[in-house]
Amino acid sequence: MQIGYIIREGFSGFKRAKLSMFAAVLTICISLLLLSTFTLLAVNANRVVESLREKVEMEAFLADFLNPAETNALRDSLTVLEGVREVRYVSKEEAAEIFKAEFGEDIKRVLDFNPLPASIKIHLKDGYKTAHKAEEIAERIRTMRGVEDVIYRKTLLEMLDRRATTLMWIVLGIGVFITISSVFLVANTIRLAIYAKRKIVQTMKLIGATKSFIRLPFLMEGLMQGFLGGGLAAGLLYLLFEYVGQWIASDLSDFLKVEMIAYGLIVAVGCVLGLFGSMISIRRFIGESVVPQ
Repeated sequence: MQIGYIIREGFSGFKRAKLSMFAAVLTICISLLLLSTFTLLAVNANRVVESLREKVEMEAFLADFLNPAETNALRDSLTVLEGVREVRYVSKEEAAEIFKAEFGEDIKRVLDFNPLPASIKIHLKDGYKTAHKAEEIAERIRTMRGVEDVIYRKTLLEMLDRRATTLMWIVLGIGVFITISSVFLVANTIRLAIYAKRKIVQTMKLIGATKSFIRLPFLMEGLMQGFLGGGLAAGLLYLLFEYVGQWIASDLSDFLKVEMIAYGLIVAVGCVLGLFGSMISIRRFIGESVVPQ
């Protein structure tokens, strides 16, 4: 089979039905722009969520009756606890220094003694910084001898869990809707191209043309539509993020970074949409399997 013929016939649809082809490319572009924008925003929003989770730490306040050996034993027990990444002991003196740095007052001078307890700051591993798992770890720590209380930002974790789940379902729903719409739009455009060539297709069947020889130009046409639509979407998205990046604060710009591979992925997704749409159209309107034989 001649590759040149397949490519020429694939491009011929752009000459015969310029308006419909332009509409298909434009719609794929808009669909990918919407899908990519929501996906990239979701990825960056998730990055913000993870940065907030990273700042969440537990603090176990210790009873005054613990001696140094018991404190070390408790710290060792916390270190090997499932979900714990690292621990750090904070003495009563260090707690007073932290209080002075944060509030500008020396608590020893205000009360003539140091009421602040010693504590152990606990950092959790990735995957355990959710409200449910953090509470399980906190409950286990509270049962340990010498631990008077455990505090952490439970409300923040609960809020992050709810928002992350909601965001995931929104992005998934929008993504599925846009993807299905794009595929069927390409399928409809290819169907029009097949209908315009229906006599040629029938003639080719009569003279014994193989199934692959008939199908591949239409597959090439869908692939080209997807490639052009994806390339246009990637270019516009690049310009959009470059422009937006100039107008936001530098500390927020890190959350709007787009890796170059993402633009290539957009073009690849466009090609897949175009190819899959043409496969659906060929299967439906030619009435034969699109798998080359």
